[in-house]
Amino acid sequence: MKLRNFLLTLVTVFTVSNLFAQANILNAKSPEEIGVRTEDQKAVDNDKPLEYGYVDDRDILFSKMVWEKIVLDERANFPLYYPIDTNNIGHDRRSLYDVLTKSIQNGDIENIYSDSYFTTKRTLKDLEASLAMVDTTELGIEQINAGEALSAEYINRRDITAADIKEYHIKGLWYFDKRQAEMKYRLLGIAPVAPDVNFIDTDRPDLVELFWVFFPDAREVLHEAKSFNNENSSIPFSFDHVLNARRFHGYIYREENVQGDRAISDYVTDNALMQLLESQRIKDKIRDFELDMWTY
Repeated sequence: MKLRNFLLTLVTVFTVSNLFAQANILNAKSPEEIGVRTEDQKAVDNDKPLEYGYVDDRDILFSKMVWEKIVLDERANFPLYYPIDTNNIGHDRRSLYDVLTKSIQNGDIENIYSDSYFTTKRTLKDLEASLAMVDTTELGIEQINAGEALSAEYINRRDITAADIKEYHIKGLWYFDKRQAEMKYRLLGIAPVAPDVNFIDTDRPDLVELFWVFFPDAREVLHEAKSFNNENSSIPFSFDHVLNARRFHGYIYREENVQGDRAISDYVTDNALMQLLESQRIKDKIRDFELDMWTY
């Protein structure tokens, strides 16, 4: 009986997993049928983001809010960065930045914020000013001064694209659940970081947070969007899974503290190595709390 249940579970897992790949690719009679699920597949597929369990405030014995940087130059973080050129690739493969911006534009993500405290909302019109720069060349200015209509060829437009994203900043809470007796992590917000669009083509422009998204509000969208699995392309990981399972490499650049949640760079200046060591110290302090719980 146990063997039968195990086999049924195994078959179910593989059946659902196969649906995550390009649907119907082996049965399609034409390219148009690739990616189109049959009615039977839709009926079987009950694929939704894994719901967070309810955590009562009384069950939180310890918590620490931290902000982390995910630097996209690191190989472990490539699934969040690529693909940046989508001209010759399927429509179902997009970078995390493209997924977020498209979802904001079509209304799937309704709320965007200017900071990680989610106090000030931004509108789509506000966001467009941060994602694109429109400038008039000197010849265009001369044309305007002469009383002529401005020609399109004298207008320069520079948009922030997925290739320009350098980092992601995430905000999350580490907490010790005394009911489950373990340390857990809950991701609360994410922000793409890119050079300031007004100075993007200059030498070493300053990096700015483009916008913040409250992560639980975007889970449905990120669950539908898949990142590339380099080990097995038939089972891609959703961006929701990648971020919730912490399948990335990041380091802490800020923790909540009495000094107004100041960043590490505010009190460890001009020394990248010491900033990394301070980041590791904060991480070890959180990890050691759980280890100390079982030390007598």
